[in-house]
Amino acid sequence: MNLDQRIEAFVALGEFLRQFNTTKIEKKNDSEFNNLFFDAFEMQINRAHEFNGWFNKSNVLKAFESWSNALTKENLQKWTSKYNFDQIKDDKTVAIIMAGNIPLVGFHDFLSVLISGHSVIAKQSSNDKHLLPLVAKFLEYYNPYFKTKIKFTDNNLSNFDAVIATGSNNTVRYFEYYFGKYPTIIRNNRNSVAILTGDETQEELEALGEDIFQYFGLGCRSVSKIFVPKNYNFEPLFNALYKFKDIINYKKYENNYDYNKAVYLMSLYKLQENGFIMLKEDTSYSSPIATLFYEYYDSYKNLTNQLHIDKEKIQCIVGSKNDSDFVKFGQTQHPKLWDYADGIDTISFLLNI
Repeated sequence: MNLDQRIEAFVALGEFLRQFNTTKIEKKNDSEFNNLFFDAFEMQINRAHEFNGWFNKSNVLKAFESWSNALTKENLQKWTSKYNFDQIKDDKTVAIIMAGNIPLVGFHDFLSVLISGHSVIAKQSSNDKHLLPLVAKFLEYYNPYFKTKIKFTDNNLSNFDAVIATGSNNTVRYFEYYFGKYPTIIRNNRNSVAILTGDETQEELEALGEDIFQYFGLGCRSVSKIFVPKNYNFEPLFNALYKFKDIINYKKYENNYDYNKAVYLMSLYKLQENGFIMLKEDTSYSSPIATLFYEYYDSYKNLTNQLHIDKEKIQCIVGSKNDSDFVKFGQTQHPKLWDYADGIDTISFLLNI
């Protein structure tokens, strides 16, 4: 199976997933793929919250929608065109240890390995075990070639040539110990931040709300902290975020909000809050659920220099300035195929194992 054929398989997957989006779920035709897979996907979407309470229907559909938009022929060809896949002489098996914080969070690694022509052995998080195997079944039916390329396991990993692992700062030490003799990409905790100047429009601040609240703020691309100038007026920000007020009606989020608020109040921390999000001044990058940290800055240049120093802790920087390293408001959860996690080029890694 050559690269063009692999691209066509993922284009077909993207077209299939396009039927499941945040606006509606709509079966567009009676193709053989729909007859076999549509009901199974719809059932898994509706049941996802039974296996992971954070995977509500809306968030699963957002993940499907994001990937369906990414998996177009134009995007896949643009992404792969910069690489020489002919340099891969031998099919290698790549073990992928996946996180489970948001739906299909390990899909990009899965896609990268398969699009390169290598084989996958995936060890999924117990928090996200049901969506990707269904995607794999679709690919295997589309082309039986994939049946020999995809394997899932709950057991100890064995018979692999390279490792891509994502985990917490604690698990990373174990990954480095156990997989040190293999070619590896090992990722730990990162967070995303936004730089505000006070000149943002209502629309930009509302878009920032998407970066903060989508997936309940559980993703590494979720904005967990904002930097604001001295004497910043928070009222426009609170007004813009009000459109997301219904998030507090989700019980798991509400429980975290109540718990963290109680901890902050008992510790006599000063808070700004509006009933569904708390703003706390803090130098850390990683904020708890339902909390957004903020920090004042005096100099924009000094701030960007500090963020560069701390780049190993940061996944995305959101801002309105015309900076090629910044993500536009509202776009953190919609990365392009070439926007690699932690800035590590996964395809280049796979071409050289």
